[in-house]
Amino acid sequence: MMRELMRTNNPVQLSFLKALLAEAGIAFEVFDTHMSITEGNANFIAPRVMVDGEDFQRAQRLLREAGIDAR
Repeated sequence: MMRELMRTNNPVQLSFLKALLAEAGIAFEVFDTHMSITEGNANFIAPRVMVDGEDFQRAQRLLREAGIDAR
């Protein structure tokens, strides 16, 4: 089951997060990428980075070590 790791409207942060997860070998999906465009307000619906439940704690630790606040 996929779990939400983080939401962000910041394209630079999203790109960094994707690179970080990929480099660590953690599979992920980005949900709602096009919803903010559809809604016409980029801040209304933030894309969600989802990881497998088995990788969730490792992914959280990776974010903390990189200094990313995933709240």
